[in-house]
Amino acid sequence: MKAKDLYDIAIIGTGPAGATLARLLYPKYNIIAIDKKTPHGDGFQKPCGGLICTDAQKALASFDLTLPKDVLVDPQIFAVKTIDLKNKLIRHYQRFYINMDRHKFDLWLESLLPKTVELHSNAVCTELKRENGGFLISYQDLETKQIRTVRAKFLVGADGANSIVRRTFYPEKKLRRYLSIQQWFPETHRNPFYSCIFDPETTDCCSWSISKDHQFIFGGAFPLDHARERFERQKAKLEEIGFRFGAPLKTEACLVLRPASFRDFCKGEKGIFLIGEAAGFISASSLEGISSAIGSAKTLSGVLNHPRSNPNERYWQKTLPLRLKLFTKVLKSPFLYRSFLRKLVMKSGIQSIKITETLANPPFFAKK
Repeated sequence: MKAKDLYDIAIIGTGPAGATLARLLYPKYNIIAIDKKTPHGDGFQKPCGGLICTDAQKALASFDLTLPKDVLVDPQIFAVKTIDLKNKLIRHYQRFYINMDRHKFDLWLESLLPKTVELHSNAVCTELKRENGGFLISYQDLETKQIRTVRAKFLVGADGANSIVRRTFYPEKKLRRYLSIQQWFPETHRNPFYSCIFDPETTDCCSWSISKDHQFIFGGAFPLDHARERFERQKAKLEEIGFRFGAPLKTEACLVLRPASFRDFCKGEKGIFLIGEAAGFISASSLEGISSAIGSAKTLSGVLNHPRSNPNERYWQKTLPLRLKLFTKVLKSPFLYRSFLRKLVMKSGIQSIKITETLANPPFFAKK
């Protein structure tokens, strides 16, 4: 192969995990990064509610980073409406999320990459092979349709739930998978709000809604069988209690993982590394993954920047605190997703906020 086609590290995916790793690796490395996103709105965009939780804020603060204004959206909301459709309960809980445009957030993280990183946007990885102590990576430019094959010593999967790296080399790793479906609508509610919805009749996971720059997003994670039908059924239930949808402006979907045990996390081996959701590093209770994506990328950068023997084992050892933290989310899940336990917690009112009803702020759940 030509010298320009030889790299030390190939990173597949430049979301929060891949972009953070590419930014933190020492410039001595020859790095190629491949991602489907484009700077324009007509390419791939990650379907996401677009909230930065306190753990993700702390991860960004650890790099002394500040968010640019154009990443933020209106409004900034201070509480989440937790809605239990089965038990007909609602509680408000204080949360310290930052409401942002997820696509602009991802592009901002990419903009921080040093010039030493060779970034190929609007491209998709098509084939991976292990060969002669390294890896052959084939990818296609989605605009020109041209395919290029390069070689790298290390291969990093930062390509999310449907990771081609994990599927190619670890097909036996079968984590719980859901289809995340999201629709955007013109915002017509009197008061913007953020909600977390539980409806075991349509999904054993959660749904969400969020007001964002005069638009209203509704989405959820649904079992793969009849996912769209489940989504529409839940929408109909929510309309009965006051949600306003109308004609959708756009619909988007992607796979999302949800670990169920400590064994679900996947580290990679022999020069392959998995970070972020590709490794299963996502909260089983809330499906939040940005903080773990940044944390696992930071950990891997430290391992690769200070090379010693057995980098895969060192990476796995150093991610133990993160894996333990995520496992506590697995243990926490029953209190959120088992109807009886959730009912006890919500009826207790512990840590909930009492909402004052006024003429300007009438009860949300008055039927139409």
